[in-house]
Amino acid sequence: MRSLTIRRPDDWHLHLRDGLMLAGVIGDTSRHFARAIIMPNLVPPVVTTADAAAYRSRILGALPEGHSFEPLMTLYLTEHTDPEDVARGKESGLIHAVKLYPAGATTNSHGGVRDMDKAMPVLERMAEIGLNLCVHGEVTTPEVDIFDREAVFIETVLEPLRRRLPELKITMEHVTTSDGIDYVRAASGNLAASLTTHHLIINRNAILVGGIKPHYYCLPVAKRESHRLALRAAAVSGDSRFFLGTDSAPHVDPLKECACGCAGIYTSINTMSCLAHVFEEENALDKLEGFASLNGPAWYGLKPNEETITLVKREAPVNFPAKIDTGAGPVTVFDPMFPLHWDVE
Repeated sequence: MRSLTIRRPDDWHLHLRDGLMLAGVIGDTSRHFARAIIMPNLVPPVVTTADAAAYRSRILGALPEGHSFEPLMTLYLTEHTDPEDVARGKESGLIHAVKLYPAGATTNSHGGVRDMDKAMPVLERMAEIGLNLCVHGEVTTPEVDIFDREAVFIETVLEPLRRRLPELKITMEHVTTSDGIDYVRAASGNLAASLTTHHLIINRNAILVGGIKPHYYCLPVAKRESHRLALRAAAVSGDSRFFLGTDSAPHVDPLKECACGCAGIYTSINTMSCLAHVFEEENALDKLEGFASLNGPAWYGLKPNEETITLVKREAPVNFPAKIDTGAGPVTVFDPMFPLHWDVE
C-alpha cells in the first residue's frame, strides 16, 4: 500500500502549554488533528470553568491562519473542586473531562489529589452527569518502584474507585504496561485507555542504554519490551476501547538537558508518520483509522470528523526537523530511531 485516506484524526491527550510555547507548538497539532483533549496542568492549573474558557480563548487566538481546530477543555481535579462548577461546565459544552493527577506524579502535578475521599463529591457528581474522568494512573508513594507505579495504581486506587462508583466513566491515559491493557480488556464497561505514539515505539532501553537520553524520558516512564509489545497489540487490535492520545509534551531543551530534566516527549509534528509506520509493521494499516479517528470520538460521545487526510508512502525518508524553534526556546522533536517514509499529503 502506498496511500491511505482516513478520517481526520483527533488527539485525546495533548499538552499545549501557554504563552510563547503555546504559540510555537499549536500549529503542529492543528495541521493534522481536528480536535484534542487539552491537559490542564498549567501554572497555575485550569481548575474552574472560567479558567478553561480563558485558556480556550488563548488557544484559538494562537492558531495559525487558515487552520481549523477545536480544543476540548478539561479541568484539573483538586480536593477543593466545586462539583457544581464542574456540572455547569459540562452543561455549557465547554468541559469534556476532569483530569486526576495524583500529587507529584508528573509535570505541574503538585496541586493534585492526595486523599481520594476528599475528591469523592466531585466524582459522584461526575458519575451523575456522565462526565469523563481522565486519570494519570500512577501512585507516587516513594516505596513503590517507578516501573511498578501503574500496576500498583490499578490495584490500590483505580479498582477501589470503580467498585465504589461503577457508573463513573474513566479513561486510563497513556497506559504503559500489559497490566493496564489487561485491566481495560477485562472491564465490563465504563473504562477505556489512550495510548501514546512514543510508548508504541520505545522501551526503557531507549532512555538508558549507551548513556542517559533525556529526550526519551517521560512519565509514565517507558517500560520493558514485553509491555511495549502489549501496547502495540492493543493499538492494532481494532478494540474500540483503545485510541490515540499522544501525550505530546513540549519542554525547552535546557529543561530537558540538565541535572533534573523534565518529563515529556514532543511528538505532535510526526505522530501520524510514526503511527503509519507502526501499523504497517503490524500488518494493520486498515486499523489505523479506528485507532486515530473513530474510537476516541465514540468514547467521548462525539461524531467522527467529516474531513479526511491522506497518508502517502514516499520512496525517500521524510525529513522532520530535529528541533523546532519556539518563542520560549528550542524543543527537540521525537526521534523514533528509524526512517519515516509515510507522510501526510
